Amino acid sequence: MKNKKITRKITQGMYVLTTNGGGCIVDAVSQVSAGDNPLIAVAVMKNNYTNELMHKNNTFALSVLGMDSNPDIIKTFGLNSMRDIDKFKDIKTTDIENIKIIEDSLGYMICEKVDSIENETHTLFIGKLIEADVYKEEEAMSYSYYQEHKDELIKVKTEKGKTAWVCTICGYVYYGDTLPVDYKCPACGVGPELFKRQ
Repeated sequence: MKNKKITRKITQGMYVLTTNGGGCIVDAVSQVSAGDNPLIAVAVMKNNYTNELMHKNNTFALSVLGMDSNPDIIKTFGLNSMRDIDKFKDIKTTDIENIKIIEDSLGYMICEKVDSIENETHTLFIGKLIEADVYKEEEAMSYSYYQEHKDELIKVKTEKGKTAWVCTICGYVYYGDTLPVDYKCPACGVGPELFKRQ
């Protein structure tokens, strides 16, 4: 394969996927039908805790991130697991249809899950749009923009005096003198060869 980075040119956005009990950052979202209640598809990595929650719950929401959305939203929902922290603790949310919506977003879509399709690395969840609103008429953050500005958007701070291993793909931080040979990033699933010691 010459250069798979061409996939970053697919017009994907940046979203916070939320469901009962958790949430994460996603980029693979698409409208797959039309009508009053169009179908929305979202792909969620299988090793992500939110994937587990999506299998248990019948509804989910997507908050659309804008170019000026607070980078802390990306860091909180993209570089952490609800197994370890409460992602909602320091991020302002509103409850709509019993699901948390990110306030600092361009708007939201709430979907009722109708199907799911498994593949090797992700589950594709398909939902029927049941509620939605637009908060701001501004430009959405694209996945391409995120990749180009990732270093400034998710500046990783490590704890002083500790050996940190930082994932070069998503920024997740592992603390320890050595990184286990079979370690997989809990946020994005890559192996130890893509971690950098700091």
